[in-house]
Amino acid sequence: MVKISRERLEEQEKQFLASYALKSADSRGTEYPDADPEHRTIFQRDRDRVIHTTAFRRLEYKTQVFVNFEGDYYRTRLTHTLEVAQIGRSLARAIGANEDLVEVICLAHDLGHPPFGHAGESVLNECMAAHGGFEHNKQSYRIITELERRYPNWPGLNLSYESREGIVKHETEYDNSDASGFGFDPNLRASLEAQIANISDEMAYNAHDLDDGLRSGLLITDQLTGIEWWQYLSNEVGYTGGTLTELMRHRLIRRMIGLQLFDAINSTSDAIDASGVQTPQDVQRLDYNLVRHSERFATMNRQFKNFLFDNLYRHFRVVRMSRKARRFLQDLFTAYLDEPAQLPVSVREKFDERGQHRAVTDYIAGMTDRYALQEWERLFSPFERP
Repeated sequence: MVKISRERLEEQEKQFLASYALKSADSRGTEYPDADPEHRTIFQRDRDRVIHTTAFRRLEYKTQVFVNFEGDYYRTRLTHTLEVAQIGRSLARAIGANEDLVEVICLAHDLGHPPFGHAGESVLNECMAAHGGFEHNKQSYRIITELERRYPNWPGLNLSYESREGIVKHETEYDNSDASGFGFDPNLRASLEAQIANISDEMAYNAHDLDDGLRSGLLITDQLTGIEWWQYLSNEVGYTGGTLTELMRHRLIRRMIGLQLFDAINSTSDAIDASGVQTPQDVQRLDYNLVRHSERFATMNRQFKNFLFDNLYRHFRVVRMSRKARRFLQDLFTAYLDEPAQLPVSVREKFDERGQHRAVTDYIAGMTDRYALQEWERLFSPFERP
């Protein structure tokens, strides 16, 4: 029997990964002293630590577009995260980047999302306007460095520098990247692995939001007439209109992911070749991202995102639930501040360390959709036991 050691895995990375990929043996290490793993690389250990967090498990009951109780079929933050990780690994493998590091960043990128998706984030940011605001990227970082308490010798997960930097520099159209104040150089771009996580996030939600929209009936195929992506996909799989069967819908979504991935692989490979980068440091010193789509796909994605915003995210049913969510969270925030005795002792004990407003926000942000709804009922319904 051959035992695979960390050293052997590190040698395999040096042998098989591209020169511009981040290697685990070259990691800048952890913030706190930590023994080297015996049979995993440091990035593999990072991944495992993320998966075993409470915050990761709670993603199962946090909103992507549809609130949890609307149906078991629809994506949640957890299933979205897993899809992002799968796409990220596929892209990383194809261009010689470090799959394990990509997976860490993908799995951790939404840990800081509060209940009810972007509506929840917006209302918490408003509630905290005079106390530092709220942004889920920063909350994800706080979770992995401070809020998760699982080890006796340090707060957080004590992840590698590269994983932490990738999480801080996560950015999409809906996610802001601000590395200032975290100990990372804000003038350096995200690593290639972090850039892969960023584009994988966008590829995943483009495809699965279309899937969930069609599955729910909030979107119908007639609305998609004139959308270049839809015409392209229809031609690819031979859909000519009429009743959209479940099997055909699966084919369309599967093809959409495949085409986006294929385009990103080719476009990124061309950009890497043209840039002449040789090391991970070369990648971060550039003033542009290497991981990208072709101009055609970028244009199609822009049109498609606009369509989703107007027809799915602003659908009256989604907007109604978003407005309810705002009221739920505003009520919880105000009630906890007005009478802190309604909070668990474990939350009140953090007032001195974090401040009352931040401790309350951390508590609400950690809630799942269903727990937030249950808590609202306990606080405001006269027929519910407290």
